[in-house]
Amino acid sequence: MPESPDMNDYEIREAICSYMESIHSDKFRIIDEMVIGEARADIVIVTDRLTGYEIKSDVDTYKRLPGQIKEYDKYFQQNYLVAGEHHKKTASEHIPPYWGIMCISKSENGVQIEIDREAGQNPKYSPKKQLGLLWRNELSNILKANNLLKCSGKNKAYIQKYLLERVPKYVLQKQIYDEFFERDWTLL
Repeated sequence: MPESPDMNDYEIREAICSYMESIHSDKFRIIDEMVIGEARADIVIVTDRLTGYEIKSDVDTYKRLPGQIKEYDKYFQQNYLVAGEHHKKTASEHIPPYWGIMCISKSENGVQIEIDREAGQNPKYSPKKQLGLLWRNELSNILKANNLLKCSGKNKAYIQKYLLERVPKYVLQKQIYDEFFERDWTLL
């Protein structure tokens, strides 16, 4: 029985992970299924930025995509729509121009990955939203790294605001990524 030409979600995830391992020589982390606001990011890649990947397999529709775009845009510096072969021709019609497009399909030689459009800088992302993804102990680590008050008894929103007011954005971004690298993801 011949193999189905359609790519399912699992096959696409595996292809993305293999691809990321082949292109990143520096430190990076792959996060699968991260809750972001009212959505769930299929894959997040942590490097010197957070990049979100929304998967639309050959059997998916674009019905939920507008809401997903809204959430991805709040949290990630760059975003990609990862489309199966069936969505390749229409993908660009459904996403903002600063989103990238990655197409994944089966070929005789295995899986083929094409970057149809590189992702640009997301103009809507919020460092405050990224801070909101951190756990309280991770926020405490950033306070300590910047020689700031411990903020004992203060809620996460207070600590986030405090950090945003006192730490330069470029320093804070690096510290956020460092916390994602150090997090024990097996606790989830």
